[in-house]
Amino acid sequence: MKKFVEKLFGIDKIRAEAERSIAIAAEAANTANLATEAAERATEAEELAKLTEKDRATRRKEPWVGVLNTHVNKDNVRNGFFELDWNEPFVVKLKQEGYGFDGDKEEEIVDRWFRELCANVVVDGDFGGPVNTGVIDIKTVKKNN
Repeated sequence: MKKFVEKLFGIDKIRAEAERSIAIAAEAANTANLATEAAERATEAEELAKLTEKDRATRRKEPWVGVLNTHVNKDNVRNGFFELDWNEPFVVKLKQEGYGFDGDKEEEIVDRWFRELCANVVVDGDFGGPVNTGVIDIKTVKKNN
């Protein structure tokens, strides 16, 4: 009986139209949400693109170190220094690796690491002259047939 009354007065059509309108509104709201999220991602990507490599790494809480400049003495090319920059996660990583402790200055911790790095380059690259690494004794073994 209820359906008959609804059909008689056109309420069923009004209800169907209202349900279609609700579905269209929900779809529009979903589309608007997706567009807003895409705009936010684009804005974030634009902001990230403006950041330096160091700032991007810092934002991601990743260790970062870089050489800003290399200074060489014009009168004596054997003298010079590197100008380094780093972020806090890099110092934390160095502390975890045993290069420093709480209370040490960041510069001292990074310097310890850099000195060891340079020393390893010298040893690995044989830049300091011959390095005595021992002798390998190879003997020919004859098989008894």
